[in-house]
Amino acid sequence: MRFLARAHQMPARLIVGAFIVNSGLSKLKGGDEVAEQIHGTAKAAYPFLESQDPREFTRRFATAEVALGAALIVPLVPSLLAGAALTAFAGGLNGLYLRLPGMREPGGLRPTEQGTALAKDTWLLGIGSGLVLEELGRACCGRRGRD
Repeated sequence: MRFLARAHQMPARLIVGAFIVNSGLSKLKGGDEVAEQIHGTAKAAYPFLESQDPREFTRRFATAEVALGAALIVPLVPSLLAGAALTAFAGGLNGLYLRLPGMREPGGLRPTEQGTALAKDTWLLGIGSGLVLEELGRACCGRRGRD
């Protein structure tokens, strides 16, 4: 059986996947206070989420995190698909960093001390887009080399 993920991609996929699964499971275990905090942060950056029930929003968000993390961990999930999902997810997280007040130094992208926790999500964007670009490059250029 040929795995759809390449061997050299698996360390990043495993580490990021495990981190994301853990994050999702932690949110699923959290109570109303956790749900209110997560929803409050999300709706501050994305006002259209205001009408969402905090518990339901957090449950759906956490479930999506667990599913994404699992997709990254399982080597049968194509890297193009897993990378695209990670890129989209990280894009949303980076939106929090860019939209929430106090996360960045004035006039730039450098994080404040408070913003460092969200700024690290740029790494997820880089890893996801790297997976996508590698697979697209292989598909368009006919490179079918071995791992």
